Amino acid sequence: MQGTAAEGRGPVRYGPPAPVPGLPVLPELLAVLEAAAGRTDPEPPGGGLGLREAACGYWLRRGLPTTPERVAAAPGAQALLIALLGAYGGDVLMPRPCPAWWTPQARLLGRPAYHVPTPAECGGVPDPYALLETIRRVRAEGGNPRLLLLCVADDPTATVAPPETVREACEAAVGEGLHIISDETWRDTVHRPHETVPLSPAEMCPDDVTVLVDLGGALTPPGWPAAVARFPAARFPATAADAAHRARTLDVLAALGAVLAGPVGAAAAYALSEPAPVADRIRQAAALHARVASAAHHAVLDAGALARPPQAGRHLYADLGPFRTRLAAHGVTDSMELEDYLTTRLAAPAPGGHRFGDELGALRVRLATGPLLGSTPEQRLDSLAAADPLQLPHVREALRHFASVLAELH
Repeated sequence: MQGTAAEGRGPVRYGPPAPVPGLPVLPELLAVLEAAAGRTDPEPPGGGLGLREAACGYWLRRGLPTTPERVAAAPGAQALLIALLGAYGGDVLMPRPCPAWWTPQARLLGRPAYHVPTPAECGGVPDPYALLETIRRVRAEGGNPRLLLLCVADDPTATVAPPETVREACEAAVGEGLHIISDETWRDTVHRPHETVPLSPAEMCPDDVTVLVDLGGALTPPGWPAAVARFPAARFPATAADAAHRARTLDVLAALGAVLAGPVGAAAAYALSEPAPVADRIRQAAALHARVASAAHHAVLDAGALARPPQAGRHLYADLGPFRTRLAAHGVTDSMELEDYLTTRLAAPAPGGHRFGDELGALRVRLATGPLLGSTPEQRLDSLAAADPLQLPHVREALRHFASVLAELH
């Protein structure tokens, strides 16, 4: 979507940034997709029983038991979030910054979306006091806040919210009558799983949290769109409202024709069952991105810019405000111009903070670790297999170039 034009400028670019090449597709996953190529019928709206049972197993292994009738699947997180927003209704609150695709989904439905500042130590979860103040202000202005979106393992900041912060934010939201949609796409990409354990809001507020997972984050390639949602399932007996929300979600998916292709549904079910090849790839990829993200983070700090230490995912979120004077000499005065400048200089997507709900004038940018792994599938596989990927020539050169571009601005 496009927003208000900046003075003297064309329209501001919003919405998801350009995709970043990832690791080559796991051969076992590709074999499942090819074996199901003859399936011409799509999955039913919300996903077939086999796919939903696989999702139940996925969540059970994470301490979130559920049943197939409490699960819905869709061809991508965007379609599923639109359906959830349509099912629950009301105004939407979300942290600032937030994933690039959240705000456009709310705007597409004509829903007011309010961004709430995050605590200093993490992104993804709103500051509890700022959340309460925002709810009060929205209601005073005649609004109807009904939903809070958050992500404990956050894109874009690559941070993991501490359990106490998650608890306080969730208690504040539920206390004010809001339902929570918890995007847990990146929870399996934590860089140091023995030190950092994401806490799902559904563990604390089981009656008031819907969990959303985009499988294209960690389990399947982004080009195979699939996502699953887990609806509240703790109450016994379940209320009519609980069932109505899932039913309404399925109605929206059906109206949109948002159904999974049969082969993709088979691949998604296989990935959700987490056989050894999938589980190993998840761990290896998380460890690889952790090493490269740490090196990139050190390069950002050494150059004099600011960024929280990355803890999960495949990005880091940098604040280049300390370079404002030098950037202005290059014609860069806002995050859209910063996006253009760094994308050209790095030869890789560098979406500006305005895409993630930050102010246009703030010089913030999301930097991906994927381009640092190599420019070809062979190089990326070499990076995955290396005992120390930082010693590979193509990774060393990519990090050297990354650091040199930042150093030019110091």
